[in-house]
Amino acid sequence: MQYGTQFGTRVRGAALAVAAVSAATLLMTACRPDPDAAGSAASPSAAAKEPSATAGEPSSSGSPASPAPAKPSGGTGASAGPAGDSSKAPASVPATPTPTTKTKTCAATSLKAFMYQADVRPPGTGTGAAIVEFTNMSGATCALQGHPTVAGAANGSPEKNKPLTVTRTGPSAEVVLAPAAKAWVKMTFVQVQGEADGYCVSGSTPVSYPTLVVGLPSSGEHQLAVEGGGVLAECDDKVTVTAVTAKKPS
Repeated sequence: MQYGTQFGTRVRGAALAVAAVSAATLLMTACRPDPDAAGSAASPSAAAKEPSATAGEPSSSGSPASPAPAKPSGGTGASAGPAGDSSKAPASVPATPTPTTKTKTCAATSLKAFMYQADVRPPGTGTGAAIVEFTNMSGATCALQGHPTVAGAANGSPEKNKPLTVTRTGPSAEVVLAPAAKAWVKMTFVQVQGEADGYCVSGSTPVSYPTLVVGLPSSGEHQLAVEGGGVLAECDDKVTVTAVTAKKPS
């Protein structure tokens, strides 16, 4: 009887111990957090607490947020280039130069011309050098330019003139003449030497012309005698001429 009682007591004690262990296991399982549930629950709250990062600003984790992709401008389609692409800019159009206005050339009929012996001339007994003065007799401004042509008029007849070999000297520039303004050219000849009929250094015979025919580019030809009378004596049918000038030569 005593043995049965002890055995029953042991069985009840073991049963109680198993029940206690089972209860403890259940309690621990109930208290342990579910990682999946915890992660799911934490995501909304974390998202609510952390402000959204903008382009160029660091995120809460310390790394910069990715910038928003740039949007192309200047058209659509595959051929449209990004804004600021100079290769797509239209070529600049060069400015059209403003044409310069040229003064009308003086007509032969608008000019008065006369010829006189120059003060500065080669030594000798011939004419040596002569100056032709042109005056604008029109009521409008006009221009002269260039070197003259020169011919000796035999017997004073232009149709029987003999062109002289002309050597040009000095630059040519446009000379603008207002009404009554003047311009000049100077002609220097190979001088005659000696008295009476004289002689030429070259051995040729001196030539005398009653008049000369002096021509200007686009301004006609002018038949002129030396002012004060007399003939123009020269050698070799050669003459050196200046271009038309606004400065009176001597």
